[in-house]
Amino acid sequence: MLPKNGTLLRIFIGENDKHDGKPLYEWIVLEARKMGLAGATVLRGLEGFGAHSRLHTAKILRLSIDLPIIIELVDTEEKIEAFLPVIDSAITEGLATVEKVFIRFYRSGNDG
Repeated sequence: MLPKNGTLLRIFIGENDKHDGKPLYEWIVLEARKMGLAGATVLRGLEGFGAHSRLHTAKILRLSIDLPIIIELVDTEEKIEAFLPVIDSAITEGLATVEKVFIRFYRSGNDG
């Protein structure tokens, strides 16, 4: 059960970013699960650019490597704030944003 007022952590990284030999997005999701966060979603972008202003796009085959990845995690402010130091040193390039969200519902399908 989550309270109505929650926090969204949104992380922007590259598809080729790694940590401990595995994709960074996969490592972040596994760490979030270990810490008991409510859930995580990984989205693959079709096109984007970041701090270096290099365009990454799926339109041109040679530029389709290292597409943008967005990881979204929603939980209480306390859990998100506790999670940030865990991932901070693993993200060498990218962006993380935190915002307040209103949680309308959080269901597992077995809630009756």
